Amino acid sequence: MTTAPEMVILLVEDSAITRKMEIKVLNSIGYTNILEAEDGQQAVRMLEQNPQVTLVISDWNMPGMGGLELVRYLRSQDAYRDLPFIMATGRAQMKERMEAAEAGANSVITKPFAPQELQAAIKDTLAGKTLAGRAASRMREPEVAPSGKLRLKIAHIQITDHLTLGVLKHFIESGKQTPRHFELQTQCMSSWNPVQKALADGEIDAAFILGPIAMDLFGYGVPLRIVLLAHKNGSIAVRKKAPGHPVKALLKGKTFYIPHELSIHHILSHMFLQGLGLHPGTAGNKACDVIFEVAPPVRMPEFLSGQEGAGGFMVAEPIGTKAIAGGIADELFLSGEIWENHPCCVVAVRDEIIEQHPEAVQELVSLLVQAGKFISANPDTAAEIGVEFLDPQGTLGLKKAILKNVLTDPTGIKTDDLLPVSDDFAKIQDYMADRMGLGTRVDLNRLLDLRFAEKACREAGGIIRRSILHDAAAFAREKVKVLESRGALSNKANLDREGQYLIFHLMDQAYGVDVLSVKEIVGMMPIRSVPETPRAVKGVVNLRGKVIPVVDLRLKFGLPELAYHDRTCIVILETPQADRILHMGIVVDSVSHVENIKAGQIEDVPAYGLGAPLEYIAGMAKDGDGVRILLNVHRLFSRKEASLAGGKDAQRDAA
Repeated sequence: MTTAPEMVILLVEDSAITRKMEIKVLNSIGYTNILEAEDGQQAVRMLEQNPQVTLVISDWNMPGMGGLELVRYLRSQDAYRDLPFIMATGRAQMKERMEAAEAGANSVITKPFAPQELQAAIKDTLAGKTLAGRAASRMREPEVAPSGKLRLKIAHIQITDHLTLGVLKHFIESGKQTPRHFELQTQCMSSWNPVQKALADGEIDAAFILGPIAMDLFGYGVPLRIVLLAHKNGSIAVRKKAPGHPVKALLKGKTFYIPHELSIHHILSHMFLQGLGLHPGTAGNKACDVIFEVAPPVRMPEFLSGQEGAGGFMVAEPIGTKAIAGGIADELFLSGEIWENHPCCVVAVRDEIIEQHPEAVQELVSLLVQAGKFISANPDTAAEIGVEFLDPQGTLGLKKAILKNVLTDPTGIKTDDLLPVSDDFAKIQDYMADRMGLGTRVDLNRLLDLRFAEKACREAGGIIRRSILHDAAAFAREKVKVLESRGALSNKANLDREGQYLIFHLMDQAYGVDVLSVKEIVGMMPIRSVPETPRAVKGVVNLRGKVIPVVDLRLKFGLPELAYHDRTCIVILETPQADRILHMGIVVDSVSHVENIKAGQIEDVPAYGLGAPLEYIAGMAKDGDGVRILLNVHRLFSRKEASLAGGKDAQRDAA
């Protein structure tokens, strides 16, 4: 088999920005010989000129010759009949996967894709696996653990919607719950694409997944049933932060990100935007003035802030609130404001598990219902559990304050009534099919297996939250009036900065750094200088065999230099840089205490100096007549300063 460095890949994509992103993904997994084409016609010419091409990755919707026409043409030519072909598309309906398979595509991958998703698609394609072949082998043999219990493998992603699973996992690991019939194995995935594929291909037993995706999979023969809701409400729509700009003008002509084409987010965004007099749709539709584009939930803030043509997004929490708290976005609306107590994510379980292990499914559903009621009654503790479950590696920078805000918002997520209602799914199906031309109509009575949820909810007791779908157009007009009259005020704005801070002093000013960024505090120790470094870099220290650069904050902030004394100390900070954690030391006059700072105490930085350059300041915390200057550790060190952490020159000089 041709190795990655030797392979020549033809990437066919009409969007220059998307091509750039996809090339970056290809490079990250070792593929560097990449040819580019803007449409199918150019791709054919390039194939004729470059017979060494090993693989074609093509977009579906392109002007001129699209991806479907391209693969049909290639399969009609002897020279390209067996050329590996991956269709990349922002649309993720099963009927399109089947259409692509019939046309001759080896694989279909939904954009935007993560490196591991693309690597898996390339591996399968080069190994000769086909969509048709994978579709034919969907049954999964239930796995029994040595204990005799069912080993239940459940997929989820990093959103609050799936917190009931996180709470159940926590209870099992802490010994508060010991299931009699199953052992729980959770698998966190990067986006909906791999969850959808894993459930369809029988790689997992169950999934916390968007209801419309489960409906679509069921409609195309994937053996599954919806046994429970994961939550009600829980999503938020935001717009790019642009104070003073009218909402409609800010969104018109822009991209609006959604987590999946088959989602409640797509439906409610469509309702809201149409209510504003806009014409939302997908790329290629000339009548549209807002373009829906699919993006992985956790990357939406990055896409919104990094793409000039981005207007907003709708996503499950806590992604939206985190973007607001981080100053990237302003709130548009909560999903529960348009459709009170709507379904969204569901618990979908494969048929073979239900048929062979009904007692395990019943126990799972009952424990999830209990976990949902616990979240509703104990949002503070649930938020702590959620941070660990949803962000175990700290990649989201998720904080308890953000999750607690999401869990306690009156119009936000609800987990104390998880009983599916057939009429709600009928509303979803009708709107998608009749108004948006999406999905496949299914027999909801067969899809919804309510016996487990009805028993669990009856035994657990509690309230029933009826869903109410409001007039979306009237709501949109009124909501925008309110937003534009009051500006961008939001109780979520400072949540990302709320938390515990280590307070220290320089001269007579108090500063704070997030205590989660503090590794330890040490007294002054010998510092070895490093040549050709910025003046503020005092050198490096050898702390228990680890070389750590040390920066004097007085010098960095342009304050008068001070001789070190018995209260001077070095605060060792942990700063994330790309794919690793760097350790940096800062010299401060003295360390005072750890202080719990609430969002209500924090204000933005004024347009004048406060004893530190403005780019280093995250905000100001009021304290009586004084203030704490809160520092942004992520911006505190220059690239040259950070490069010293663990560098060979630093190690040699510290030895």
